[in-house]
Amino acid sequence: MSNAWSIYVIVITLVNILGCFWLIRWTSKKRKDEASQGNVTGHTWDGNLQEYNNPLPRWWLWLFYLTIVFALIYMVLYPTAGNYAGIFGWTQTGQYKAEMDEADKSYGVIFKAYAAKSFTDLTNDAQAMDSGHRLFLNNCATCHGSDAGGLAGYPNLTDKAWLYGGAPETIKTSILDGRNGVMPPMGAGMNAQELESITAYVMSLSGREVDSAKVAQGKTQFDAMCVACHGTDGKGNQALGAPDLTDNIWLYGGTPAVIKESIQKGRNGKMPAHRDILSDEKAHLLAAYIYSLSQ
Repeated sequence: MSNAWSIYVIVITLVNILGCFWLIRWTSKKRKDEASQGNVTGHTWDGNLQEYNNPLPRWWLWLFYLTIVFALIYMVLYPTAGNYAGIFGWTQTGQYKAEMDEADKSYGVIFKAYAAKSFTDLTNDAQAMDSGHRLFLNNCATCHGSDAGGLAGYPNLTDKAWLYGGAPETIKTSILDGRNGVMPPMGAGMNAQELESITAYVMSLSGREVDSAKVAQGKTQFDAMCVACHGTDGKGNQALGAPDLTDNIWLYGGTPAVIKESIQKGRNGKMPAHRDILSDEKAHLLAAYIYSLSQ
């Protein structure tokens, strides 16, 4: 935030607080045309329902003043206005780090012990897998589901179809550094008939019944446009994250319409890096747990 905007926010905040103070003072004063305390104000509803001029209890009024005092003290102590950092220098990232450091004192030893074990030993350790499951639920279930079955655009981690490889070490790399999968849009170079043909050929690779004439034409297009990533046999390339098109496992869906959309418009998949969220020890345990899901 620029200094100008910071000053603007501070001024607006203070004006609002002072405005609240003025409003309380103004409404608590007796006006000339106001009925005396205890008398009716002259407002009547539903025939005989009248309003009496009775002020708020003093303790209630002082509560409003206390909230104003609290707001001013809070503004001084914490970063509540513009770029002002507050006397305590509090930040949400600082508090998060402090809490994580405190938790690491209690649990860091446990995860270091797990990190000293091989992936095979961890997958055979029920207690370690229970801890790995909790790490998964806290960090991965939002995208991959609590059962790791995945969703459209988010891989199923329980099968053996791995875009970048299913070895535990590779899974750990994916967790720590993330992945960026790109399927370039190919539709600009095709007419409607060619798009239908290459879609048919892609479907035929996984053993599905499609029009043989379209398959023949689609193969020519596939050889010219797709083999660089997916290979001449359509089995993909884990070094690039290019999926195997022969196993009938589809990341975004395997219907003709979805396959056609993937070819025409392309796809952009992103697995976020967790290196700033998970320690190497936790990633080691989590990789072992995810590896166990597909075994």
